[in-house]
Amino acid sequence: MSVLVPAYFLGPESPLARRIRGFESRPEQLRMADAVEANLESKGRLLVEAGTGVGKSFAYLVPAIRRILERRERVVVCTHTISLQEQIFDKDVPLLKAVIPDEFTTVLCKGRGNYMSLRRMRIASEKKAKICHGEEEEHSLDLIEDWAYQTTDGSLATLPQLPRRSVWEHVESDAGNCMGRRCPTYDKCFYQSARRRMENADLLICNHALFFSDLALRSKGAGFLPAYDHVIFDEAHHLEDVASGHFGIRLGENRVRHVLRTLYNASTGRGTLAGIEAAGLPVDEVDAATQACLDAQAIAEGFFDGVWRIGESGSGAIHPSGRVTAPDAFPNELSPVLGDLATRLKLLRERAVDESLQFDLGSASERFMNLAAETELFLSQGLEGCVYWVDRGKPAYGSKRPSITLSCATIDVGPVLRSNLFALPVSITMTSATLAAAGDDFSHVIGRLGCDEAKTLALGSPFDYASQMRVVVDRTMPPPESADAVRELVPRVLRHIEETGGGAFVLFTSFRTLREVAERCAPVLRSAGYPVYIHGEDGERSQLLKRFREREDSVLFGTSSFWEGVDVRGRALRNVIITKLPFDVPDHPLIQARHERIESNGGNSFRDDQLPRAVLRFKQGVGRLIRSAEDSGRIVILDPRIVTKFYGKRFMAALPDGVEPEVVTAGL
Repeated sequence: MSVLVPAYFLGPESPLARRIRGFESRPEQLRMADAVEANLESKGRLLVEAGTGVGKSFAYLVPAIRRILERRERVVVCTHTISLQEQIFDKDVPLLKAVIPDEFTTVLCKGRGNYMSLRRMRIASEKKAKICHGEEEEHSLDLIEDWAYQTTDGSLATLPQLPRRSVWEHVESDAGNCMGRRCPTYDKCFYQSARRRMENADLLICNHALFFSDLALRSKGAGFLPAYDHVIFDEAHHLEDVASGHFGIRLGENRVRHVLRTLYNASTGRGTLAGIEAAGLPVDEVDAATQACLDAQAIAEGFFDGVWRIGESGSGAIHPSGRVTAPDAFPNELSPVLGDLATRLKLLRERAVDESLQFDLGSASERFMNLAAETELFLSQGLEGCVYWVDRGKPAYGSKRPSITLSCATIDVGPVLRSNLFALPVSITMTSATLAAAGDDFSHVIGRLGCDEAKTLALGSPFDYASQMRVVVDRTMPPPESADAVRELVPRVLRHIEETGGGAFVLFTSFRTLREVAERCAPVLRSAGYPVYIHGEDGERSQLLKRFREREDSVLFGTSSFWEGVDVRGRALRNVIITKLPFDVPDHPLIQARHERIESNGGNSFRDDQLPRAVLRFKQGVGRLIRSAEDSGRIVILDPRIVTKFYGKRFMAALPDGVEPEVVTAGL
């Protein structure tokens, strides 16, 4: 019998059990491992919902490694978050390697832009005075050069803190600026070394974004991941959204402005075009390209300003939600000038003698040609099955209006994934703590992803939720749409925080409500000695979590990203307050388009999409509380719709087995 048979390797007498202190053999983990092993063997499609504490990563890594060792097949493991990706690579796989007698190789896959090009760094250092805008950028480039002589991987993961991170683009590995084997630094190239390791590795670990970037390129005949036999998606509840964006367009004015100013910045006289006539290029052609760049900058500013004005005018070309429903909603002044600039740069490239300059100009030409094509595709609405909209972001420095981004995403990724992913001759395993809307009902995720032939498995958690978790539902709260909702939330939030002495997440579905409630609660809590952290005000997510864990009486007010992917064990988190059932905001263009598609096909958008999505998000929020067998605490639900609306029973059914909610019917 192979040492990697799941029943043995994950059992109570295995080498793994002897290695891990307090190891427990879990029936749910064994069932999942057996299902994954069967799916790898059949090259099938499998959806597995595995509750917290099952040990998903070992349940799929053990059969995957067995496949590698016994069949010499390659496996790709994809996660959504960097934290899980790093946990698997830095912790889980090394632990398994320590107890598995045979050897296999593992690589953490990163996109090309994560690696420094030694050739480009040398050129950037030589041209520092021409390409850097100010002392801080020059100092940042000096820091990169110092680091280049010490780093062993040449990736962003080990890059020191820089005053101006933007200078990285001058040194990053770039497909359009790669000389391949002709490069004088090819043998030392960090990216090429990473590619060689990737092509020789047995187990590849990457994130969803990288995988779908590769998948989108493969649909055009390209791609950068080596051939693989199996792919395993962890955190698979994110697949639809990630895939939707990667088969679309995102064209931001900040990106266009930055690329143009990198080519030539009139205020500093710096950029790729600055002084290149000294390389023997015709002065008049360099001047013409420089002027074309300046013209493109002016037209780009006018183009995006015009998009904003059309949106503000209420003419109907751009809906209040930002959605653009008809092609050619505004004049395309941008594509022609970007295309003209790309052509001029291509001609200069052909005249250049210096090989490095040839690649610089060729890369810039390709970049502007791509920008022109994306603009044309958006305005003509040339991608079928997509929804188009205009995003308004924070104003750029010195601007009085929001920055503009033209966005396009696939409405229904099912057909795209059927042809580009599920048609591949590989096994596909998808797992998460939340895939089934309730019980073993996977119909929503199957429909959205288009994996009609997938087998399904719903596994509970080994935790005793009935004794570890208390759920309180406050029926006395007014409904969320009530004018009194925020005012009534405040005393209830304060009371529940006081009852547990802090250790609380207060979860919201919008920043506006979060700010309104936190503004009233935070002074009261701080005066009582509680450390209070407010999402969006007191630091980055990772910083807030670190500070939250440091004291057991902390209180964190958080929105979307704190509903999932957050692991706080022990007494630090013993109270999760859900202020509102997490329905999507219905006026986002992508959500609107999805609902229209469902209705046009004879479905019901609330029943078939809004409700199951909200239930899955609710399960994620509830899942923040119990992260180990020693945890205990309360879930507080301050949205009365869970007991007053017909759909409330769907949320109730999503609570862990054995948990009976306490419904509060008397006021404060």
